[in-house]
Amino acid sequence: MSEVTLLRIAILVAGLILVGAIIFFGRPRKPGQGKRVVRATGAIAEGERREPTLGEQLEGELGSDGAPMAGEATTQAELELFNRTLEGGSQASTSDLGRRASEEFDKIITLYLAARAGEKLQGSDIVVAAEKAGLVYGHMGVFHRLVESHPEQGPVFSVANILKPGSFDMAAIQSLETPAIAFFLTLPAPIAALDAWETMLPTAQRLAELLNGVVLDESRNALGRQRIAHIRDELRAYDRQREAPPLTKPARW
Repeated sequence: MSEVTLLRIAILVAGLILVGAIIFFGRPRKPGQGKRVVRATGAIAEGERREPTLGEQLEGELGSDGAPMAGEATTQAELELFNRTLEGGSQASTSDLGRRASEEFDKIITLYLAARAGEKLQGSDIVVAAEKAGLVYGHMGVFHRLVESHPEQGPVFSVANILKPGSFDMAAIQSLETPAIAFFLTLPAPIAALDAWETMLPTAQRLAELLNGVVLDESRNALGRQRIAHIRDELRAYDRQREAPPLTKPARW
């Protein structure tokens, strides 16, 4: 066989391989191909990383898909849940215990206490745990931590149900089940913002122990040391800003 014939055969084979590659790699991908796919059981393919979130138990409760939220989306979710609690709680309890001195606020710090996977928080257990942690039931039908000897100053923070309408109906507390409860620190508070946080955090952790739950941050991720430190820095800055004297205009000569 001549060299010219061999060369032609080699070119033909290379051309067939090239055409095959074009056909194979040029095909449309199947749905989900090349993306991270969550299996029906909720598990993620081996070797892939998943952030710890509240997950399926909170899906739909805050209008989210269960993924961590950040920035304006998180703030909007907090405001919606807080406003929903105000609207629903006003019908659940006529008590003024825990009413804010002013309805105006400029910042909300939120924590969630979630039941573990496959479980729910029981209403009667929540009441017992709240009492052990020094919370009182009152305004809006939710629990509050008050300033000792000065309840008229309003709540240091409040604890609401994440399920609509946000309140705890004591008449039906025995049948209440919820995937999570929310801790609200609305600022300004009757005490310094950092002091209020240092009161709310251990209370949430104490309730988590009593209810066998998990404390999550505002994005519904497991609350870690880095996030705690960041919140403390934010609240220190908030307190410094409120303590700073107002700027005065320079005198005109």
